[in-house]
Amino acid sequence: MMRRYLLSLAWVCVLTVGVSAQEAAKVERLTKSMDEIVPPNATIQKVANGYTWTEGPVWIYEQVGFLLFAEIPSNTIYKLIPNHKPAVFIRPSGWNEPTPFKGKEPGSNGMTLDSRLRLTVAGHANRNVWRLETMNPKGKITILADSFEGKRLNSPNDLVYKRDHSLYFTDPPYGLETQSDDDPKKELNINGVYRLESPLNQAPGSKPDPAKLHLLISDLTRPNGIAFSPDEKYLYVNCSDPQKKIWMRYTVQADGSVAEPKLIADATSDPREGGPDGMKVDQRGNIYSTGPGGIWIFSPKLEHIGTIDIPERTGNLAWGGLDGRTLYIMASGSLYTIRLKIPGVRP
Repeated sequence: MMRRYLLSLAWVCVLTVGVSAQEAAKVERLTKSMDEIVPPNATIQKVANGYTWTEGPVWIYEQVGFLLFAEIPSNTIYKLIPNHKPAVFIRPSGWNEPTPFKGKEPGSNGMTLDSRLRLTVAGHANRNVWRLETMNPKGKITILADSFEGKRLNSPNDLVYKRDHSLYFTDPPYGLETQSDDDPKKELNINGVYRLESPLNQAPGSKPDPAKLHLLISDLTRPNGIAFSPDEKYLYVNCSDPQKKIWMRYTVQADGSVAEPKLIADATSDPREGGPDGMKVDQRGNIYSTGPGGIWIFSPKLEHIGTIDIPERTGNLAWGGLDGRTLYIMASGSLYTIRLKIPGVRP
């Protein structure tokens, strides 16, 4: 029988920028496999706070490296250099119309890098996927996708590149004003998961080619986080619908489509705050996703092996640091880090 136990140590004070302490990690260890991932003395460190809803983190490989993350309500992408305060990188990051946005989430959402290390962004309230051609925040932007079969996308949420340079992304309605399926501006009658062919070679500043966008999954009510297994045999997608908090696995076909849907886990009945949202994998194939109570971890065999408890509702996560073993966690108004044993798969 699996044992559940919490690892809880005393507070250890350290000096950080903008916050004052780090706390011993509280870890729900459902199997011994968690001991291979989370050190017994692991600590959770709050590295920034004062936000409303943080999202979409990605580590950038320049000099010592830095993190970009989105703060959706303020329509901003921030830059965080370790041991410094976050600074505005791009604003506005999503909605850029002259009229004010009437909804809750005007900014951009998920971010990743292509094989040329160009920033690729889920535009969310701007209802597109766009690429920044250089790391100059005022540089040229290229729209990679904004419509499917002649209808505007809902609000691209999260995204991941495959090694063949195709781009996979989710498209729930959270960036619309009402965030609902009956929003008057919603043109598609689905909340889909898509594959975009060969955006790597799209000329800077050119218009997107709608013929290269393919619908893969249409039966998830709120598709959200998305990630590949390290060998890219599987695509993982979760659903953030409060009535259907699930994680799914799909087998990737030779043509890039997906088949053989398999339920990984269902957390609909879990009363803790939070749900499936951002998702990443480590180099051994373990899956990390936000969920009720914090960061849920699944083994490559799809077993829920444990949860890293976070004191705020979590929205997304990313691997950072020079060795890829620092997990950055976006949690409502704050950013947390935890050092783990296994490096993550990074774009």
